[in-house]
Amino acid sequence: QVAAVRVYVNSSSENLQYPVLFVVRQQKGVLSWQVPLIFRGLYQRTYNYQEVSRTLCPTEPTPETRPADQIIFVDVASMAPFNIAYELLVTRLESFQLETNKAFNFTASPSQPQYFLYKFPQDVDSVIINVVSDAAYPCSVVSVQDIVCPVYDLDHNVEFNGVYQSMTKQAAITVQRKDFPGEQFFVVFVIKPEDYACGGSVPSSIHGNVNRTWNLQRTKNLQVTIVPSIKKSVYVQAMFFSFLGFLSFYLGSVVVAFVHYISTGMKLTVPPGSVSIAGSGMMTSSHPISASTPEGSSYGAIDESSSSGGRQLSSPERRPPAGSDTDSSVEEESDFDTMPEIESDKNIIRTKVFLYLSDLSRKDRRIVSKKYKIYFWNIITIAVFYALPVIQLVITYQTVVNVTGNQDICYYNFLCAHPLGVLSAFNNILSNVGHMMLGFLFLLIVLRRDILHRRAMEMKDIYTLDYGIPKHFGLFYAMGIALMMEGVLSACYHVCPNYSNFQFDTSFMYMIAGLCMLKLYQTRHPDINASAYSAYASFAVVISLAVLGVVFGKNDMWFWVIFSMIHVLASLALSTQIYYMGRFKI
Repeated sequence: QVAAVRVYVNSSSENLQYPVLFVVRQQKGVLSWQVPLIFRGLYQRTYNYQEVSRTLCPTEPTPETRPADQIIFVDVASMAPFNIAYELLVTRLESFQLETNKAFNFTASPSQPQYFLYKFPQDVDSVIINVVSDAAYPCSVVSVQDIVCPVYDLDHNVEFNGVYQSMTKQAAITVQRKDFPGEQFFVVFVIKPEDYACGGSVPSSIHGNVNRTWNLQRTKNLQVTIVPSIKKSVYVQAMFFSFLGFLSFYLGSVVVAFVHYISTGMKLTVPPGSVSIAGSGMMTSSHPISASTPEGSSYGAIDESSSSGGRQLSSPERRPPAGSDTDSSVEEESDFDTMPEIESDKNIIRTKVFLYLSDLSRKDRRIVSKKYKIYFWNIITIAVFYALPVIQLVITYQTVVNVTGNQDICYYNFLCAHPLGVLSAFNNILSNVGHMMLGFLFLLIVLRRDILHRRAMEMKDIYTLDYGIPKHFGLFYAMGIALMMEGVLSACYHVCPNYSNFQFDTSFMYMIAGLCMLKLYQTRHPDINASAYSAYASFAVVISLAVLGVVFGKNDMWFWVIFSMIHVLASLALSTQIYYMGRFKI
C-alpha cells in the first residue's frame, strides 16, 4: 500500500487583498495555493473558499531514503500589514490506493479535491472506473492522469492532463494498461464551482454577491469502484459470432435459391394442359380465365381470334411468346375499340377476351424500368457525396477526443463503451455490421431475380411473364444501397455521437422508409411512378425538418405547433394525390 500526505489549511480572513500564501516543497515538485482560494465562473463571477485541503503527490522510495521517510517543507507567508490567524493540519492518508472490485466512499468539494492511486493487477489489461453519487449536483469532473507531479486537481487545471469527463450522478472511464507504461495512474475528483458544465443553472442568489464565502456548501459524496473490463478474447468472440450470425443468412439464401432452382426446373416439365399461376400452384384448364364465362359471351370484347395482333389462348400450343414486347402501349393500339368513350373513361382499359394482370400496364415496361433505375444511380451519388464529409468529420472528432482527453465531446454510454485501437466505443460500431452485410445480401437477391427475369424474357418463357405485373428492380437496388449506407453512417455517428451529428444516424432511415413506401405503391400501380428527382427532393425536405426539430424543437412550443400543422396538411394532400392519381392533380 502507498501512503500519501494531505494538508488542510484554514484562515478566518476574508480579505482578498492580503491572502495567506501556502507553498509546499517536495522532492519532485512544488505545490502552492492561497487562502481565501478564488474560483471563477461564468461572466467573471468569483467564489471564495477559506478552507482548503490538498493531497500531496506521493514520492516513490529511493535507495537513499527509507520507505517511510518523506521530507516536506511548508512555507506560509502573507503581505498583510497586520496579523492573520490560520490553521495548518498535516495528516497521513491510509486509504490512498484503490483496490479492484472494492467500493470506496469519500467526500469532495471545489476547494478540497481528492485523488487516489490505482495499480493494475498482473492479469488485468483493462479496467472500468465506475463513479456514482446520490445527488446530481454539484457538478463534478472525473479525471485519469499519469503518475506525474504535481497532480492537476483544481477546476482551472484539471483539463491539462489525462482523460476527463463531467459527471452528475454517474461516470465511467475505461482505462487500458497499454496507455500507462508504469501500469498505474491517478484517479482525480474535482467539484466544479458552477453547474453549467453539467447542464445546470447558476444560482440566482449569488448574482449580486461576488465576495460570498462558500466553504462546505458544495460538497458531494462519491463512491468509486474499479472493475476489470472485458478481455481481448471477448472482442474476438463478439466479432466472430456477429459475422457468423449474419453469414448464416447468406447460407439460408443459398439454400432457398437452390430449392427454388429445383422447383422451377420441375415446373417447366409440367403437361401442356397445365398453367402455372403466380408460382404458387397449378390449375388444369385450357381456358384459365374464360372457363366460368357463359358460352358465347365475351362481355362485348373483340374476338381476338380474328385479330392479327391478339392472343389466341384456346390451347397452350397456340400461345405466342409472352416474352416479346407486345404488351407495350404502342403495339397494342389494335386491341382497343375506337369508341370515343374509351378515351374519356379510364376504367375501360382492355376489351380483350382473356385479360391478364400484366395487360393492365399500358406503358412500355422498358421505359418505366429505365425511370426506376434512376433511383439506383441517384442514391449512389447521394451516398458518396454524403458519406465522404461525414467520415472525415468523425475521424476529426475521434482525433480531438484522443488528443485532448475531453470525453464530453462524444455522448457515449461510457459504462458500456468498449474501446479498440483509436475507437472509443468499438462495440457500438460493430453493431452496425448487420446493416451492411444484410444490405449487400439484399442486393445479391435482387440481382439474382433480375438476372432470372432477363433470362426468362430472352427465352420468352410464357409461364414467367404472362402472370403478375411487370417487374422493375430499380427501387429494390436503391433500397439495398440505402440499407448498406444506413450501416455505414450509423457506424460513423457512433464513432463520436453528439448533438451536432445526430442526423448522420437518421438520414438514410428516412430514405429507406420513403423507398419502401414508393415500392409498395409501385407494386400495384406499375404505370404510376414518382420521378426520382422529386422523390429524393421530398426526402431532403423531410430530413431538413428532422434537423430543424433537433435544433429548434428542444423547448420551443411554436416549432411543434407549426410542424404539426404542416405535417397534417401535407399528409392529407399527399394521401389525396396518391389515392386519386389520374383523376385530378393537385
